[in-house]
Amino acid sequence: MDTEHPSPRYSDIDAWTPADILDAMIEGQFAAVAAVHGARPALTDAGLAIEDRLRHGGRLAYAGAGTSGRLAVQDGAELMPTFGWPEEKLLFFMAGGKDALLRSVEGAEDAQHHATELVAKHALTAQDVLIAVAASGTTPFTLTCLREAKRRGALTVGIANNRGTPILAEADHAVFLDTGPEPIAGSTRMKAGTAQRIALTLLSSMVMIRLGHVYEGLMVDVQAVNRKLVKRSETMLTQLTGRSSEEVRAALERASGSVKLALLLLHGCDLDEARHALKRADGQVRVAMQLLGKAYEPVELDADDDEPLGPSPEGRRGQAAFSES
Repeated sequence: MDTEHPSPRYSDIDAWTPADILDAMIEGQFAAVAAVHGARPALTDAGLAIEDRLRHGGRLAYAGAGTSGRLAVQDGAELMPTFGWPEEKLLFFMAGGKDALLRSVEGAEDAQHHATELVAKHALTAQDVLIAVAASGTTPFTLTCLREAKRRGALTVGIANNRGTPILAEADHAVFLDTGPEPIAGSTRMKAGTAQRIALTLLSSMVMIRLGHVYEGLMVDVQAVNRKLVKRSETMLTQLTGRSSEEVRAALERASGSVKLALLLLHGCDLDEARHALKRADGQVRVAMQLLGKAYEPVELDADDDEPLGPSPEGRRGQAAFSES
């Protein structure tokens, strides 16, 4: 595997000057970005497939071990406050459980039985999506999660840094990140880890945008759980409507903190009208505005479609399921 092979270029890196060591590692980070760019078609296809499952009520699961698992958990955890993705629709299958987020858990990545139990426990179905991440492309825990999820009909996306490995060969959508050998052989927290982090961020952010959690480049489903995010909600509404701070705060209070609802209220809608429009528009603010006559572009909706196609855009709370060691 390329990620495990020593590179002759770095064979005497321990004798280099600090500046040369840093230059070599920085160069590797640029190579990671280039690897993600090369995988753009695969990321696009995977994102559209994920969108389709999640739009129809599916859950999003991440699976990984070690560095790859920690990066996957980080990506998923950020979807809740940033995009309002509901916790009950988010699953983490981390080899070794929560303890492995802070330290290495001996033998965790080889625990295939644990992977089988986790997928069965959370009863993945054809509605759901599993993203499996492993630099090697062969990690037993992660590969077993992918196989069990696929056997149950879930959509599977495999992200790996070695070509032709099982995780890529068996996933419905394979994302190969060609980062090559590391400056420190086998230390995939370096180039491979950077490429994985970027790929995960791009993939999940694209899906969230497509699902309507972003409007005019703003995170309009932000969960205002602290003062900074409350202020961000107010700033977004002021920017979008030009209304005063007092009007914005009053609208947010009526909307129980939902930026989307508050935006429609500030455009003259009543609360029930705004809720119904967002429901019909499947949470898409731009479509809801068109339905309410607040924009002039034509809207294409299914006839008599009064039910949401996916998760409700407001008031969503729950508990993200996490594997336990």
